[in-house]
Amino acid sequence: MSETAIRKVCVIGAGTMGAGIAAQVANAGVPVLLLDIVPKDGTNRNAIAEGAVAKMLKTEPAPFMSKSAAKLVETGNIEDHLDKIAECDWVVEAVIERLDIKQGLYAKIEAVKREGTAVSSNTSTIPLGQLVEGRSDAFKRDFLITHFFNPPRYMRLLEIVNGPETDAAVAAKVERFADVAMGKTVVRANDTPGFIANRIGTYWIQLGLNAAFDMGITVELADAIAGKPMGVPKTGIFGLVDLVGIDLMPHLQASLTSTLAKDDPYHAIARSHPLIEKMIGEGYTGRKGKGGFYRLNKEMGRRKETIDLATGEYRETIRAAGPSGAAGRGDLRKLVEAKGPVGEYAWAVLGGTLAYAAGLVPSAAGDVVAIDDAMKLGYNWKAGPFEMIDKLGAAWLAARLEAEGRPVPEILKVAGDRPFYRIENGKRQFLGLDGEYRDVVRPEGVLRLEDIKLASKPLLKNGSAALWDVGDGVVALEFTGKMNALDGDVMKLIVEAIGLVKAKYKALVVYNDADSFSAGANLGLALFALNIAAWSEIEKLVAGGQMANKGLKYAPFPVVGAPAGLAVGGGCEILLHCDAVQAHAELYMGLVECGVGLIPGWGGNGEMLDRWQKNKLMPKGPMPAVAKVFETVSTASVSKSAAQAKEMLFLRESDAITMNRDRLLYDAKQKALSMVEGYTPPEAPHFRLPGESGRVALNMAADGFHKQGKATDYDLVVSDALAGVLSGGEADLVDVVSEQELLKLERETFMRLVREPRSIARVEHMLETGKPLRN
Repeated sequence: MSETAIRKVCVIGAGTMGAGIAAQVANAGVPVLLLDIVPKDGTNRNAIAEGAVAKMLKTEPAPFMSKSAAKLVETGNIEDHLDKIAECDWVVEAVIERLDIKQGLYAKIEAVKREGTAVSSNTSTIPLGQLVEGRSDAFKRDFLITHFFNPPRYMRLLEIVNGPETDAAVAAKVERFADVAMGKTVVRANDTPGFIANRIGTYWIQLGLNAAFDMGITVELADAIAGKPMGVPKTGIFGLVDLVGIDLMPHLQASLTSTLAKDDPYHAIARSHPLIEKMIGEGYTGRKGKGGFYRLNKEMGRRKETIDLATGEYRETIRAAGPSGAAGRGDLRKLVEAKGPVGEYAWAVLGGTLAYAAGLVPSAAGDVVAIDDAMKLGYNWKAGPFEMIDKLGAAWLAARLEAEGRPVPEILKVAGDRPFYRIENGKRQFLGLDGEYRDVVRPEGVLRLEDIKLASKPLLKNGSAALWDVGDGVVALEFTGKMNALDGDVMKLIVEAIGLVKAKYKALVVYNDADSFSAGANLGLALFALNIAAWSEIEKLVAGGQMANKGLKYAPFPVVGAPAGLAVGGGCEILLHCDAVQAHAELYMGLVECGVGLIPGWGGNGEMLDRWQKNKLMPKGPMPAVAKVFETVSTASVSKSAAQAKEMLFLRESDAITMNRDRLLYDAKQKALSMVEGYTPPEAPHFRLPGESGRVALNMAADGFHKQGKATDYDLVVSDALAGVLSGGEADLVDVVSEQELLKLERETFMRLVREPRSIARVEHMLETGKPLRN
């Protein structure tokens, strides 16, 4: 932590946001002091902060990446423990959005904090200038706004606002810590109401609500239009309002209308709707209440219902016939030009939002990149407003706005018929308000494969994978199929890559920029082969996967896995064979094959056995490690973070974790380079396994779950097959089972299961529904 210069943090305010911020600091491995007021009732003066930590340990999705992280949170109250701020390098204020309360707290903080200790507010509504009124010059130098998004663990955006007196070194210290330690992408915003993301997001939502009421558009159709076709999460607008809370909208509207300049376009669309007021009054505030625009009717067997905007009555949810063809696949011009309600609603929402966003440069943000990053990270849009404008055409948008008698933002006039982004000399550039293009500059320590692709061609490539030179003698192996699923082409390229790296390079990193590292084997191709009984092709794929993974493991150069997101099944097995893993903190890793009626077939069983047998905390003897692996694999357990993956031994203790997704490839590359000098491949493991007696013991445990109703009849068949592999088949305690013998047993068992009709049914069901079949 020395590079961040922040060794301890204090968070004041143990509500949802404050507690979540404290949890993310703890996830970074940094001690955090969480303070709140003394409760009016009871004898425990720390009850509010303690209760917040206890609640987070039970919350799903979990704010803590592992339960051990909670031990780094020290709780207290602001009456008895405020002096402990002197121990801290950064104080985050996350109390109620009332200026008088915040200012009163700052006076107390200033009396006890050290000079140079950063103080920031998590406010999203109060200008920085008002917050520091009456404070000393020294306090103002240490003060800034750090606006986190909820939930703090999972939302990557952090908007930082500096005041005119803010010390640049203090702000840099906070920004560096938030970036490297907390995993945030920092967007610098100006001190304007709502900053960037919430200002545009609130405008977008208000436009969507207004247009649906005015045009008589159903809730379902509105979300079908203003959702996936626009590159927005499938919740759309009404689903999003349900998620964040309908009762939040009037507060955001009141805040913006009271603080925005009188000529801001938001005032023209700020409206209250009687139906929404009625819903809030009756407790229909969204998912946290009795329901919202959507609800589950428990009296009707949890039937999904939607409110009729015209009558205010709930009815069964219908599937809306939303945009089709190119308009439904993300062609924004086709979408807004579509005839009828679809195009009219799309233009009302998108046209207004893009025009509004274009008018916020440079008042709310210094450039178009900040605007786009804020919306992509804060609202999960696939493309930012200016990237969307490029899809429409800046000149086209300006012409349509002008034809409708609406103001044309200055930056659209500057752009003319030019795009806001272009590729020049292998670099991505953006257009400034002065009409000049500038390179998009990544922070130091950030390396993205998408940038490398702009300036180079792959060393090797086929339909499912590619190999890229990422510099300094390191190459990156990228999966390119849907969900980065693995097939024969991937295995073929792995073998080719090993030969190329051995001849010309120093090390290999297995990485991709996608949200998911790999969802495992390509089940679609597998099902096709199963349906035509192409058993030899399937066995060839299994053997090829085993050979490719062992090729990575025993290559004469370091192989580093760099996963983020989902890494399950075959994706997990590839990582198990890497010399080291540099994992993103949000890693969901596991061997899930039993869920589709199969077992790991690409060497994962042996790798997990080897890790648990070498674990110093594991009791001696052949059975404890076997039982642990059986428990993990038979239940298709998946880690909920990289920290938990370490606890489950999917990752080794020596494997490293990167908090910021954008820094993952760079960190993995540096790790690979650090291993080059003196590198030697690992020695092949050998196993002493319990044999038939161990298999019987494992089956007894599985039978217990079956009697409790936690395992189906076919679960027992699959778990018995797994037990046979993990116990060594016909091996005895006196026998030594080689890695190759275990691979052969694994392959034979896999091929036996893959012929089972109930396994085929599980694969089909997973492909059709995305959920496991409990047959």
